[in-house]
Amino acid sequence: MTPHTEIINDLLKLAVDSGASDIVIKANKPGYVRLSGKLKPVDMDPITSPEAQAFIEEHCPKVFLPKWESDGQVDYAYSHEDVGRFRVNGFHQRGLVSIVMRHIKSKVPEFEDLGLNGDPLLHLAKAKDGILLICGATGSGKSSTMAAMLNWINHNLDRHIVTIEDPIEYTFQDDKSLFQQREIGLDVPSFDLAIKSVLRQNPDIILIGEMRDKETFETAISAAETGHLVFSTMHVATVSQALIRLFDFFPPEQQIQARRQIAGSIRGFICQKLIPALEGGGRIPTNEVLNADATVKNLILEGQFDKLQGIMEGTGDSTSFSFNKDIYRLIQAGKISKADALRYSPNPQALEMNIKGIFIKS
Repeated sequence: MTPHTEIINDLLKLAVDSGASDIVIKANKPGYVRLSGKLKPVDMDPITSPEAQAFIEEHCPKVFLPKWESDGQVDYAYSHEDVGRFRVNGFHQRGLVSIVMRHIKSKVPEFEDLGLNGDPLLHLAKAKDGILLICGATGSGKSSTMAAMLNWINHNLDRHIVTIEDPIEYTFQDDKSLFQQREIGLDVPSFDLAIKSVLRQNPDIILIGEMRDKETFETAISAAETGHLVFSTMHVATVSQALIRLFDFFPPEQQIQARRQIAGSIRGFICQKLIPALEGGGRIPTNEVLNADATVKNLILEGQFDKLQGIMEGTGDSTSFSFNKDIYRLIQAGKISKADALRYSPNPQALEMNIKGIFIKS
């Protein structure tokens, strides 16, 4: 093992043993780890830019090295049997090399492992077709939640699942379902080519790592319309922002057509953020979920988006609920503090009313 690999592996092992989610390496600084959402320095010698560069050039798949040399940045997965598996982003800043690594746990999570409210997610996971979007900021646990849903499907339903990832995060072991996991750059040259060919691969379920542009979304619509269930993620914080992003894919003259397509194909939205846990440290997920039932589809079709928040705030449907309703559940279960609940709530005044027992009726 080369000295630079040994140094970085020691840092990764420390991070994993400490329960860190991310590792940040900036040239000529000690390593940093993110623990419970907070960035903390590690007591170690600084890692130099040549050491960081040597680590990338040694462990980056050879097919990605031209991209690293031409673009100055690269994404890939790194694993070591004594340390674990990581999603890696190498990049340059001010002429020096930096690396950010996200720890990917080897065990595919269950709902219970993540502290998720599983019933509404199961309701969506059992769907036969449509587009299901898991939304949230970077580091909000979107990939883990999506993996937990696919893991339940794997153990309970016979499905052919094709994933398109950049890079592959969780690796699934076939149970009742059959997985085909395709990594951009290693298994297929480009994201566009993978998207264009996926419907010819006889999937029941398609996982698209990120809903990144109009072409990707139109492929997802086509898949949903022909009886497939499509999982994907978006870097937005709320259901309202997710809808705005979807409509932004279409020019003004296509907005009416877009309403028909989105209303016809969308299955649901799951938005997620992480809140500090009351006991044991760490963070616990809270969700905003919109199940696209007939009422929701009709509101999207008619462009009455302002009424969707009311559906999530109302108390009648357990498969659709707002962040405040889920945060209130976590307070009642003793899993988060009232102070953190109000700090992370998108509407703390309304949450205060909920805590006093006052809710909006459906």
